[in-house]
Amino acid sequence: MAKVAYYPGCALEGSGGPYDKSTRVLVKELGLEMENLEDYNCCGAMEVKNIHPMLQTYMSARNLAIASKLQGCDTVMAPCNGCYRNLKQTEYECATSEETMKTVQDLAVKSGDPVYEGDVRSLHTLEWFMEELGTDGIKNRVKKSLNGLKIANYYGCMYTRPRQIFPEKDQGPGSESSYAPHFMDDLLSAAGAVNVDFPLKTACCGGAHTLSDSDTSTQLVLNILQAAEDAGAEVIATECPTCHSGLEMHQVRAETEFGIKSNVKVIYFTQLLGLAMGLSARKVGIPDNVSDSMDLLAAKGIL
Repeated sequence: MAKVAYYPGCALEGSGGPYDKSTRVLVKELGLEMENLEDYNCCGAMEVKNIHPMLQTYMSARNLAIASKLQGCDTVMAPCNGCYRNLKQTEYECATSEETMKTVQDLAVKSGDPVYEGDVRSLHTLEWFMEELGTDGIKNRVKKSLNGLKIANYYGCMYTRPRQIFPEKDQGPGSESSYAPHFMDDLLSAAGAVNVDFPLKTACCGGAHTLSDSDTSTQLVLNILQAAEDAGAEVIATECPTCHSGLEMHQVRAETEFGIKSNVKVIYFTQLLGLAMGLSARKVGIPDNVSDSMDLLAAKGIL
């Protein structure tokens, strides 16, 4: 089992609180081990690269170096797609460019930070669960099936793009696919859910534009919500706090601003797995979601 440093980033300590709560209790329930990444900083999100791309690379490299040099961890686990993508981008850039690695290391020395040497990897929570437990490990731990809950699994656009920074994907049987991701489908199916044929699982939710162009973001979210409903989904499962918040907020905005209502519920995959492990709705933060799914889950016999 990998020694994993948990990197919640910025969102899971704010709007993604239910994701953080459900991740922590689920990891404990599954018998996995992780430790908090100490003294971590923002990964640079989507904004810092507009000031200087190398600054974003250094910010992620610092997090990786802390995990390796100060905490002895060989893996950093990130539940957020933006954090995960930036960590992987840093791994890729430092591995393929001597100049980038030298600049990152020089900045670390000048800052008095631990020096990144490419000796730690980063994983998304989905990948960690699949690596450590797989579908059989989930099946063997299910205490309360998801009872055929119809789910559209939404991965967002940053879990698989740009493809060159994810060399572990697209490696045949057992690996994740960057063209048709399936790890969340696999895990939730093992917990008793039914995955619908959802064509927009990697479509953009417009998260980067939600403040500058809310109407565009609302339309992009509506595309996702309506496609999920058309596919017969009762729930959209998410694995990114930015995507999750965007779907929730713009579902409300679509109804209040444009009179377009959708009934599909938005729930983190960790919350769904937690329920399947027998954890209470409150313990995994279901009541903390904006999307109210309590009646649906009760009607399905999951609560």
